[in-house]
This record gives sequence, structure tokens and C-alpha cells, in this order.
Amino acid sequence: MRYSLRYRLLFLILFLLALGISGLARPADIIHLGVTVSKTGKYAALGAMNEKAYRLWERDVNRRGGLLGKQVKITMLDDKSEADLAGNLYRKLIIDDKVDLVLGPYSSDLTEAVANITELHRMPLLASGASADSIWQQGRNYVFGIYVTSSKYSVGFLELLVKSGINRIAIVAADDSFSQSISIGTAEWAKRYELQMVLSATFKKGSADIRDSIQAARLAGAEAVIVAGHFDDAVNGRRALKDIGWTPKAYYATVGPAIQKFSDTLKDDANYTYSTSQWEPTLPYPGAREFALSFREEYGILPSYHAASAYAAGQILEAAIRKIKSIDREKLRHALSRLDAITVMGRYGVDESGRQIRHFTTTVQWQKGKKEIVAPQELMTAKPVWR
Repeated sequence: MRYSLRYRLLFLILFLLALGISGLARPADIIHLGVTVSKTGKYAALGAMNEKAYRLWERDVNRRGGLLGKQVKITMLDDKSEADLAGNLYRKLIIDDKVDLVLGPYSSDLTEAVANITELHRMPLLASGASADSIWQQGRNYVFGIYVTSSKYSVGFLELLVKSGINRIAIVAADDSFSQSISIGTAEWAKRYELQMVLSATFKKGSADIRDSIQAARLAGAEAVIVAGHFDDAVNGRRALKDIGWTPKAYYATVGPAIQKFSDTLKDDANYTYSTSQWEPTLPYPGAREFALSFREEYGILPSYHAASAYAAGQILEAAIRKIKSIDREKLRHALSRLDAITVMGRYGVDESGRQIRHFTTTVQWQKGKKEIVAPQELMTAKPVWR
């Protein structure tokens, strides 16, 4: 009986050791990626686009056999649209969870916070949801952009104003890095195009009422109003125009009008609004149409450019890893700094700072409940309509 018990104990120990070894070995068959997404908070609407696109790429890359013969697993944590929390969560992903690589969060302010962490740990970061120029002005070596930077966001719209003979413009911007970069860039490009900047005003990020700033633009004699901010700011700017009974010749806002939710929220009031889009489903990029159809089939909605950039980040990472046949961070950093690739979003290529230089934007306008491309001319789906 004693002999039997000894063997039972030995079997139990061996069984437990086998479980431990198996548990340690299992991650070797997986490339583990980490990312935060804004499931809650002010960026939730656009964070949802990121989350859905990352999941779609995860599914697609694994259907293709994964990377380096291993399946890809993405851990997603809710950063609640808070920069400090995002930074802490990336620290957790890298140090505690020991992810192999990371992907980027949504928004420039969150990316700024996260980049400080990834830079410290020499972890390459594809900034799939950020465009503030300041991100690439800090001497960082591990951050790579996908978007056209925000200082150039409004260029296409300003060109339309010049062609239409509209000269007097006002810009109203939130006080975050992304919006301020747009404001500074718009002022510089307006000067080049010999447009008259009659007002440049700033409002507190997250402010629900920007009527005072819009009224100031009216009193300054602006013909076109530019609101630099995020989704809620674009909506609030349009509502402010209606509240004060003012119809300028053109209303332009960043981010918000590029997604369907803008029209769903404002209904007919969304019409005539201009914006910049980093991508549209109708653009002739390889796989863009298939991506849009797959996204709609999976989630029941069309993707915005925020989704396309997240999916493109996966494609870029995939291309770089396949090229170097490794997930070594230094080799990957070197590859991303020199990669020239085509994604569903268009062309990827960066300068020595990691700033995106090969992608380009379109200018869109809501007309009769539909978002149309109104510039550049070779990609137009409709002519711009002025008030």
C-alpha cells in the first residue's frame, strides 16, 4: 500500500511538472502583441474602429498561417481615452506581460505618452492613430507614422478655398497637441496660399460649448471656419453655427466628419461639412475594397480611415517581419525605417525621424447624406458645394 502511494505521488509530481512545462512552451508557438484601445472615454467611437480593425487583421494574418510559422495573439486593454493610463498599460504589457511587440493606440496625446514608454524599452511603435508633428520632433528612434502629419491636414481644403475665391478664414482649435499642430500648420499654409487668417482661437479640450469661439469667427468676418479637434468638437462646432444662426460659405472640421457617426448624429445638419480623410473605401489601393467589404460583413458598418490605419499597421508590421524573418526589435526598427510598402490605406514610407512622407489625404464633404470625395480632382466623386 505504501509502495503504491509513493508511485501515486511520483505520478502526480510528474503530471504537474508536465503541465508547467507545457504552459511555458505554449507561448513559443505564439507571437504576442499588445495594444490599448479606447473602449470608453472621449475617443470611444474611434477607438472602436481601431479595435475592430486590429481584430480583423489578427484573424486574417492567422488564416494566412500567422507570422514566422506562429499564430498571432493581440492583447487589448482599455486605456479609457486617458494618456497617463495608456502609458502605464504599455509599461505593463512590455514589462509584466512580456509581449513580443506592440501596436499603437488612438489619438496623438495617448501616443505621445505611450511613445515615452516604448522608446525607453526600445520597442518599435507603429503610430496607427496619431499625426501630431510633435511626436516626431523629440528625437525618438522607434516611432513610425502612418498618417499624414497634422500640420498638413487642411492643405487640400485650403487649395479648394483658393480655387473658389474664398479668402477670409478663421480657425478654432482645441488645446491638445493634435489640434494645435493643425492650427499652426493651417496658418503657415494659409500664408503660402495668400489667404487671410482673420481669427485663430483656442478652446479647452473636451469643452461642450464652443459658441463663443464660433461667434468670434463670425464677428471677425470669416467666410470659412475651420474647427480643429476630435469627433465631439466637430459636432459641437456645427451645432454652434446653427445656434447662432450663421451660415459661413464653408465649414470644415477634422476627424468627426470622416466617419458615418457624424451624419448619424447631426442628420441633415451634417450636409455641406468638409473634412480631411486619410482613406476612403473607394480609393484604388490593393485590397482596400476587400477590406471594406470584410469589415462591413464582420461588424455591420463601413470602416473609417481610423480602422484602415489600424489594419494597415498590421500589414506593415507583417511586411517588415516577413522581410527580416525575425521579431528582433532592433532589426524590426531598422526595417520599418526603410520599408516601402503598399497597404489597404495606401503607401507607407517614413523619413529619418519616422514621420510618414509617402501617404496622402483626400478632402471630403457631406452632400445629401453621403460623404463625397471633392479633392484631389483625379479621385473626385462629386464637386464641392459652397453655401
